[in-house]
Amino acid sequence: MNIEEVWTTAIEAMEVKVGSQAFDLWFRPIKFMEKKDQSLVLEVPNKFFQEWIEDHYPGIISETIGEFMDEKVSIQYRVFEKKEEAAIKKIETKQENRRIKLASRGIFLNPKFVFDTFVVGASNQFAHAASRAVADAPGKAYNPLFIYGGVGLGKTHLMNSIGNTIIDRQNNVNMLYAPAEQFTNEFVYSMRNDKMDEFKAKYRKLDVLIIDDIQFIAGKSGTQEEMFHTFNALYDTHKQIIFSSDRPPKDISPITERLRSRFGMGLIADIQIPDVETKMAILGKKSEMEGIELPEDVSFFLASRIKSNIRDLEACMIRLGAHASLTGKVITVEMTKNVLKDLIFDEEKALTIEYVQKTVCEYFGLKISEIKAKKRTRDIAFPRQVAMYLCKTLTDSSLNEIGKNFGGKDHSTVIHACKLIEERRKNDEEFEKKIDYLIKKIKSY
Repeated sequence: MNIEEVWTTAIEAMEVKVGSQAFDLWFRPIKFMEKKDQSLVLEVPNKFFQEWIEDHYPGIISETIGEFMDEKVSIQYRVFEKKEEAAIKKIETKQENRRIKLASRGIFLNPKFVFDTFVVGASNQFAHAASRAVADAPGKAYNPLFIYGGVGLGKTHLMNSIGNTIIDRQNNVNMLYAPAEQFTNEFVYSMRNDKMDEFKAKYRKLDVLIIDDIQFIAGKSGTQEEMFHTFNALYDTHKQIIFSSDRPPKDISPITERLRSRFGMGLIADIQIPDVETKMAILGKKSEMEGIELPEDVSFFLASRIKSNIRDLEACMIRLGAHASLTGKVITVEMTKNVLKDLIFDEEKALTIEYVQKTVCEYFGLKISEIKAKKRTRDIAFPRQVAMYLCKTLTDSSLNEIGKNFGGKDHSTVIHACKLIEERRKNDEEFEKKIDYLIKKIKSY
């Protein structure tokens, strides 16, 4: 027998030894490549695959082949790498080098987030166009640019895209990209350690300031005061300012009116949850970037079933890609249902008290444990009442069940909270808008 015939015979014998299930999973994907001196070179799908074979079936391949050969051979593994995957690795290396280089200057942008990788649809077209305009003419087009939308819809991608584009055109630009929480923490540290001059010099001499999740400064009067003066210093010298938030400026509360007005001085652009077609386009681009072969029917299934945000959609795609890579199987709708059974929900799944609590806490900047506690200070009690009201309005839970999930409150407490919120909705137009916003956000679940 020649070496190819030996391999064919040996692989059939291995199926008998390990059983059909293990054979299909771990041996069928192996390909014979060549005989090199006293070694057989075999191709496996990935490094994990090789390590699994060596750990769980040590020696079985060489022993079985030895039964059909006069000479003893060793096994060498070669990890299969598509040309596309090699190109992806080259891009990733270039991106990592860029990230390190920028980080050394204190600029922490994500090099993967550029306009070319952002999929434009009806839900984000306006925000994308505005971001492009700012990147083309920083400090001149729209200043400030305020982008808002739900979690995982692309706000951070657009802001990084603006930053990366500006740096590509003006390499020596003085830029800072940071979450609002970092701004707050640095401000508090500087106050405590008598380093406010350094803090002001850092933030007020920038060419571009990009602040993510600006709603984080709600209720922090000292931070708001400093942000107000930082804003004025940059705006007056025509430096570009970019903010993102999970809500429009009018819904960020509590915040000073003069700062709220500054947020709206330029352009406010929102990003909505994309439609199925846009989600499919996003999956197509992301799967191409990650080297994942995602059939169109699987893409449609994911796009129609994952309704929360793009981040969750991409996470599902990555999980499917990893499973396919480790098992050597093609991605199908059936595989998708099985692999993602803990993530894909029925379309008519009922809203839960926990989800309402989570949404309300994110809006008011609280922890769930805080609204479940017994504290009665207004900054806790009021969001708790809002959450109780929304639980009664949007879920099928009983009053007793709602009270139980808020630290053991009785049903009369829930009734009292609902009456207060309902009454305020009737008499306070701004409050009515906030409740409508929360209802809309919760229903998009």
